[in-house]
Amino acid sequence: MRAQTFRSLLAAALLLTLTAAGAQQGSSTFSVKLMTPETALTAARAALDECRRQGYQVAVAVVDRFGNPQVLLRDRFAGAHTAGVATDKAWTAASFRMATVDLGNETQAGKPMSALRAFPRVLAAGGGQFIESGGALLGGIGVSGAPGGDADDTCAKAGVRAITDILELQG
Repeated sequence: MRAQTFRSLLAAALLLTLTAAGAQQGSSTFSVKLMTPETALTAARAALDECRRQGYQVAVAVVDRFGNPQVLLRDRFAGAHTAGVATDKAWTAASFRMATVDLGNETQAGKPMSALRAFPRVLAAGGGQFIESGGALLGGIGVSGAPGGDADDTCAKAGVRAITDILELQG
């Protein structure tokens, strides 16, 4: 009888140990929030509209949290290069979860992160903003074609502002 009780207790202890280990590991999947194409389009249109108000012909790209393009708008007289540059700025902002102007400052020659500038697709110039809601990264927006990164950045920020309330209500 004692042997059987000991085996039962041992089995119960083993079961508890395995259950606790499984609980510590957590789930084998996770969920992420993604912007709808409509939300991404709202941000892109707002950025384009802001640049037009200032008299600039630009391209605007919005990427999801993984850097995949969701929206690309190019004004009729924006340079041929602007679509690629805007997409890379959006990708950079989402990838580093940092405004591209800030990344530009952090990657100047002689700084510890300067080597990042040599990485393909990294565009460390003003005009890229990351998009988040409730602490969750949703994507990035990039603008190219205005005269200088500061002007591009102003338009990108207008795009983010246009969807902030929508994202916070759904967050």
